Amino acid sequence: MEGYLLLFGSAFLAATILPFYSEIVLVLALQEGADPALLLFTATLGNTLGAVVNWAIGRQLLKFQDKRWFYFSPAQIARAQRWFQRRGVWSLLFAWLPIGGDALTLIAGVMNVRLTTFLVLVGIGKALRYGFVLLIAIYAL
Repeated sequence: MEGYLLLFGSAFLAATILPFYSEIVLVLALQEGADPALLLFTATLGNTLGAVVNWAIGRQLLKFQDKRWFYFSPAQIARAQRWFQRRGVWSLLFAWLPIGGDALTLIAGVMNVRLTTFLVLVGIGKALRYGFVLLIAIYAL
């Protein structure tokens, strides 16, 4: 049980702006005999929920759009949000990338992506990544 909690915590932290690598914890838990399906679920859940933190921060940034110092005008933001909802939202499948993935989840909040859409796309991408890591680890062990 402790291994799963440690994995959840490391996956959660890895999805935020903090530098953390949950794959190491995932592979170590697998080596200790943990259930691969439960590891996949735990890591995906933790990492997806950690990404929600970035999304929420992005949503909070919108509260400052009427301030004079805010770089983008409300019209520019609205135009970008419309474009992102149509075309850019699919980029969230790549939120697992070590470089740029966290930024995508923050941008999704600013772009006002619905939470359900966010959870589905980010969750799919992160599950595929952890599944790939598990497959490599299983065949390497």
